[in-house]
Amino acid sequence: MTTRLARGRYFGAAILAAALMSGAAFPALGADNITVFDWAGYEDPAFHPGFTAKYGSEPEFSFFGDEEEAFQKLRSGFKADLAHPCSQSVNKWRDAGMLEPLDTAKLAAWNDVLPGIKAMKGLMTSDDGQAWFLPFEWGNTVLTYRADTVKPEEIHSLKAFADPKFKDRVSIGDNVDDAYALASLVIGLKDWTKMTDTQFQEASGFLREVHKNVRLYWTDNTEVSQAMASGEVDLAWAWNETVTTLQKDGVAADVKRDTDEGLSTWVCGYVRLKGGEGDVAKQYDFLNAITDPAISGYLVNDWGYGHSNGKGMAAVDPKILAEKGYADVNKFVDKTLFQSPVPTELHQKMIAEFEKIKAGY
Repeated sequence: MTTRLARGRYFGAAILAAALMSGAAFPALGADNITVFDWAGYEDPAFHPGFTAKYGSEPEFSFFGDEEEAFQKLRSGFKADLAHPCSQSVNKWRDAGMLEPLDTAKLAAWNDVLPGIKAMKGLMTSDDGQAWFLPFEWGNTVLTYRADTVKPEEIHSLKAFADPKFKDRVSIGDNVDDAYALASLVIGLKDWTKMTDTQFQEASGFLREVHKNVRLYWTDNTEVSQAMASGEVDLAWAWNETVTTLQKDGVAADVKRDTDEGLSTWVCGYVRLKGGEGDVAKQYDFLNAITDPAISGYLVNDWGYGHSNGKGMAAVDPKILAEKGYADVNKFVDKTLFQSPVPTELHQKMIAEFEKIKAGY
């Protein structure tokens, strides 16, 4: 996905600046420190306090804007130890020879991953039983709207994104996976791994209709939140973080989870990269830190996302879970399209077609 936690970068920078001012700066990083290739924002120290407490320092972070950019950079020889792709990219990265398998015996929370995520075919393990992907966060791409300008009855269906009444008032992400998740739901397809050529053309046709209404294709939460807060956009296909941000800022915004077609659920997490030169023990300490159940409350309450750790989610205040839409995690999957890994050939078709659609073709 594209820059899921942009404002977290400033949170992390503020903590580091405070430490420097107080004289409590971290010691110099050793040569055995690890490098994490990540979305901007996930360097937030609140996501991995156990790592910082153990080593007295932060990992090195390098950032990418989207997964295709990350893929190309890694393929060109960029070196890192861990990376943070989402479900759709795991198989592609593995098949390209970029990943090292995970030693699940070293992963404290491996058996505590939520059952709904474990059930996603081809995500955590391959057919030979090897583990490649440790889920961290999950959330939705969901119809998000200005509650003071849009009536709920106007958006009972995701087809509203193509309704001429919302011309120039719509925003969807500049993200092929979210776009085709929306289109797949609209054409009645819940398992996009089985998308036929006919369904692909139908989904692409819907996105062309949506394009006629698009004011902007957003690239991060800040961009879409500002567009909605200013009144530039009334309707967005956006992540949980967007409505959380808007409501904290006092903007009359809400999400419509119960549309006729449902919503989309994505899962992102961490992989070990082949050729990484950082300390292996530190890699696993970082993976254990970000999946510690104590992280769940922060991720849900402050960012609006679910945590992969089932024990951690069960310990979150039920009122907060209900407020964020996670009151019944098992029931949650009833009307959702899980963004499971799709065949590489199909994903490449989606990428090429979406570029044409955005260009007006």
